[in-house]
Amino acid sequence: MPSTGWYTIGIASFASIGTFLYGYDTGIVTTTIAHASWAAYMGNPSSALTGAVGAIYIAGEAVGAISQILVADKLGRLRFMQLAAVIVTIGAILQTASVNIGMFLAGRIVSGVAVGALSGTVPVYLSEIAPPKNRGLIGGLSGVGLSSGIMLANWVGFACGYAPYGAVQWRLPLGLQLPWGIILFIGLATFMPNSPREMIHKGKIEEARQEFARIRSDLHSQELHEEFGLMRRQIEYERSRELTSFREIFRLYQHRVLVSVSVQVLTTVTGVNVIQYYQTILYKSLGINSQTILALTAAWGTCAFISNAIAVNFLPDKLGRRKMLLFGLACVIVTEIYAAIMQLKFQNTDNRVGKGFAILGIFLFVVCYYSLINSTTWLYGSEVLPMTIRSRVMGVAATAHYVVNVGSKSSPRIRFHVCSLRSIHPSLRTNAGPS
Repeated sequence: MPSTGWYTIGIASFASIGTFLYGYDTGIVTTTIAHASWAAYMGNPSSALTGAVGAIYIAGEAVGAISQILVADKLGRLRFMQLAAVIVTIGAILQTASVNIGMFLAGRIVSGVAVGALSGTVPVYLSEIAPPKNRGLIGGLSGVGLSSGIMLANWVGFACGYAPYGAVQWRLPLGLQLPWGIILFIGLATFMPNSPREMIHKGKIEEARQEFARIRSDLHSQELHEEFGLMRRQIEYERSRELTSFREIFRLYQHRVLVSVSVQVLTTVTGVNVIQYYQTILYKSLGINSQTILALTAAWGTCAFISNAIAVNFLPDKLGRRKMLLFGLACVIVTEIYAAIMQLKFQNTDNRVGKGFAILGIFLFVVCYYSLINSTTWLYGSEVLPMTIRSRVMGVAATAHYVVNVGSKSSPRIRFHVCSLRSIHPSLRTNAGPS
C-alpha cells in the first residue's frame, strides 16, 4: 500500500473519470463512423462530412482548453470540472440520439469542448492535492484514466462489430458515456474536496486547512500543521508576485511555460495518434484475418492501460519525470524504426513469423509510450508551473496539444480509415444487413 492514504488515492481516481471520458470519447468514434448502419442512417455523408467528425471534435477540444485559460480560475477546480461534466453529458446525449449528421456533429463539438476542459484541469487538480513524495503516483492517475478510456472504447468497438446491423451498433457505444458524466458531476457536487492550494490562493485559510486535513489523513497533527504552514507560505509568496497578463507570465516564467507547452506537443509528435487511429490498416497490410484485427486493436488498448497502471505506481516518484521522458523518447524512436522495418519487410510475404515480429513492434511501442510518456507529460507540465499561473498555462499547453493534433485527424485519413474498417469486419460493410 502506498504511504499516501487510500482516501487521497480514491478521490484522485474519481477525478480521473474526467480523463477517462477523454480517452473513451476520443477512441469510440473511430468504429462508430465506420459502421455501415451509421453511414446509412446519416444519409451516407460525404468524405468531407465524415472527416469533419474528427476535425470538429478537435476544434471543440481547443475551445475547451481555451475556456480553461479564461474561466477555470474564476470558477475553481471543482466547479469548472462540474461544468465540463454537464457539457460532456449533453454532448453524449446529442450523439446517442442523433437523427441526422448535423446533430451528430453538434454532439461531437460539445463533447470536444468538455473533454478539452477536463484534460487540462484534472492533472492540475491532482497535482494540487498530491503529497510531494507521492505526487507522481497521484498526478499520474490522470493518464491512467485516459488509457482506461481508450481500452474500454477498443473493447466496446470490438464487441459491437458483431452486433446485428442497425442503430444499436453505433448508438450503444456512444450511450455508454452517459452514466460517467453524471457520476462525475454528482461526486464533484457532494464528497470531492476542494484543492487546499486553491483555497489558500483565494484567502480561504480555514477552509483550506480543513480540506488539507481530509486529504492528508495519513499525517499526525504536528506534521499536518508543519506541512500546511509550509504550503501556505509558498503560495502566499507566489501571490505577492501574481501576474495578470500573459506578457508578464512569459517574461518572468518563460522557461517554465515553454517546458509545459513543449511536453504537450511531444505527446503528438511521437506518432501515438497515428498508430492508435490507423493500427487496423497496419494489421490489414500484414494479411491478418478479419476476425482478428479488431481483437488486436482491443488488446493494444489493454496493453496501454496495464503498462500505464503498473508504471505509474513506482516510476514517476523513483525514476523521475525527466528521465522517464528521455527514456520514453529513446524507446519510442527505436520501436518505431523497428516496427517500420518489420512492416516493410514482411507485409507482402507469407512469412508468418516475420509478420508476428511486425505486430510485436506495434505492441512494444504502446508499452513504451504508455508506461513512460503518457502520464508524465500532463504531470510534469503541471508541476513546473507556480500555483498562480498553473491553470491558465496548462490551458495554453492543452490548446497547443490539440492544434498540433489536427494533423493526425485530417479528413482524407479518416475516410481512408473508415473504408479500411469496413473491409475488416462483415458488420462494417456497406452491404451488411441482418442475417
